[in-house]
Amino acid sequence: MEIKLVRLSKEYKNQLFEMMDEWTHFKGDKDDKTPYAIFKNDYHDFDNYLENLEIKHFDGKYVPDSVFFALDTKRNIFIGAVNIRHFLSEHLLKKGGHIGDGIRPSERRKGFGTEMIRLALIECKNLGINKVLMICDKENIASKKTIIKNGGILEYIDGDIERYWINISN
Repeated sequence: MEIKLVRLSKEYKNQLFEMMDEWTHFKGDKDDKTPYAIFKNDYHDFDNYLENLEIKHFDGKYVPDSVFFALDTKRNIFIGAVNIRHFLSEHLLKKGGHIGDGIRPSERRKGFGTEMIRLALIECKNLGINKVLMICDKENIASKKTIIKNGGILEYIDGDIERYWINISN
């Protein structure tokens, strides 16, 4: 498994389109649009998509973030994406966490999620985030396993949501 996190640029336009076309036509769960950051704008207008992919300044609602795409370097395809929020608003503290992530449908159950989160945690440390909150649906077994494999400690369960903290200060 050889993946690395990359920032989106014109160089990766084809990889983005291929992944997003697959994801948006996936016949599975209609809510399967995670992380939200990569679905909030129409990727077909690539220049606008690229310009508005990340939030640069806190506007009272959305916090600054960084978006990375997981590139399988052997096949030269995007296998998923992560959205790292630079700090937690009250809403993110309850329902979102620091990291939103997703693996494209055809690449699931291959171990990519665990590696993608491991790499995202390195990016969190680079941003000065030493304690990372990750939240997942109680029914999302794959996400739960990925979080735990990366050191996630269950804080508590709130209805259908599980909250995990990962300490990366060491």
